[in-house]
Amino acid sequence: MTVRTILLKNGHVPVVGWPLDNREDFEMVGQYDLPDFPTPIAVTDRNGRSKWTVSIPPTYTFPLSTKEYSEMCVKCQEVAAHVRELHGYTSPSQQVQTDYYYEDPYFLDVSEAERRGLLPGVEGKAWKVTAQAQDGHLVGDREDGLVDKSTCKTSLTFVLESTDAGLGPTMMMLWMAYGLAQKERRSFFIDDSSWAYGDYTAIFKAPPMPECNPPPRHEMLPCPRTARHLVVSAATATETFGKNFNDEYENLHRSNVDRERPMYDLARAGYEALFRLNDEDQPYVEQRVRDLRSAVRVVEGNHNDGMIVGVHIRHGDLHPYEFQYNGAYIPLNLYLQRSREIVEEIHNFSSPLGGEDLVAKQHSFSIVASDDPDVYETEEFRGAARAQEQIKLASKQHIQDANPDKSVMHKFVDETFGWEGGFFASMFWNLGRSTINNANAADEVQTTLKPSAETMRLRGLIGRAYVMDLAVLGRASDAVVCTMSAMGCRLLAVIMGWEKAMEEGRWVNIDGDFTWTALSLS
Repeated sequence: MTVRTILLKNGHVPVVGWPLDNREDFEMVGQYDLPDFPTPIAVTDRNGRSKWTVSIPPTYTFPLSTKEYSEMCVKCQEVAAHVRELHGYTSPSQQVQTDYYYEDPYFLDVSEAERRGLLPGVEGKAWKVTAQAQDGHLVGDREDGLVDKSTCKTSLTFVLESTDAGLGPTMMMLWMAYGLAQKERRSFFIDDSSWAYGDYTAIFKAPPMPECNPPPRHEMLPCPRTARHLVVSAATATETFGKNFNDEYENLHRSNVDRERPMYDLARAGYEALFRLNDEDQPYVEQRVRDLRSAVRVVEGNHNDGMIVGVHIRHGDLHPYEFQYNGAYIPLNLYLQRSREIVEEIHNFSSPLGGEDLVAKQHSFSIVASDDPDVYETEEFRGAARAQEQIKLASKQHIQDANPDKSVMHKFVDETFGWEGGFFASMFWNLGRSTINNANAADEVQTTLKPSAETMRLRGLIGRAYVMDLAVLGRASDAVVCTMSAMGCRLLAVIMGWEKAMEEGRWVNIDGDFTWTALSLS
């Protein structure tokens, strides 16, 4: 058996392979020993027939890094193209380029390659123990496994790791990955061993576990898309949720938001299965929603209750799509104006005789969620209720006002950055780091340093506050006003449900003339 491996071009390896189109060059080198790093390989049997597979050493750490997953997807495309060339196909067909579910006839899945002796597999007790030590952390998976259960036939594992500090895009991808797994009849797993927000179960309840054991980690592949055991992460998002995915799932017979309904349904399936908050926050959210809903009820005899208009305001390092405000933020008075218009539109003609329902209007109010704590003190929203008060992000001034005695050391108070202006990625990555002798800490992105326990605690609080805001806004509100540029806005549409959000038009975007989409991948 001859093995050819894709390697990064470094000028010292003789070229035996092919060039990439406008991308980083990789080369193929002939060798007889498998590499000690993850890579796709081309294999040729004794009859000269070429196939390809993916070799991940069983003892290699799982999950791979975001860089390794991203590079692996590029390499998979190139080694697949090379093998097609060996079979006489010099250019990819239209089906290869565009079919989301195209099955490469020359690809061998890992288990099949092991069965044929092309890959060694996990052999011997010592190797198995070493491999298990590198298994990462699948949320909800028992360490001893389900001993009386077989390995899942197919699976999709979502790896919670991203260079993006924001939680919203990861949540949307997670929900869609779950929906996709159900659509493709794959068992679903979540790995949180490298998640910037810490343990998944510190924010959410563990996901429902399938009635089978997860596969060996070296069989979990980021490519090709039809691999028996697929890994999906932010690093592979364009492979999983890119153009071919849109072409496959968009409803091309519709020109309005109905075009996005199939993708919405995938996200909604993920929301319904996974958006279950931890044991401390879930009861709080449920009670908060009940309290808010009771506040809009009117006395018996009136035809309508009041309305709750949820307002989601994202500031920080995210700016609107709307060209007029692209370098700043949507003015707060526009949120307030649209909120009032919604109440007027509903209750100007909602009385039994088609007239104004003044009582319902008087019982209507707004609830607000924002990453910028100063929003709650503005003239526009000083009288509005916060979506939740379980965990609040505070500005430095608010913290100092609450703790005026400077002689008293308050843990992570005297050295806090505060959240003036909203959520900034650099602030997130530097949470828990002392600002003493490091005045520029907030301007440095520290993604490579291992976070301390205090850092992870603070990140977890931010994550919990974010999901509670979304839970209350999405479940308590009769309508929501937000900006499409913020992923939280798109998540709220999913939480509200299609009928309320889209058919009744209660999900209102004020950031340009955009309809709902799940992800914006370049």
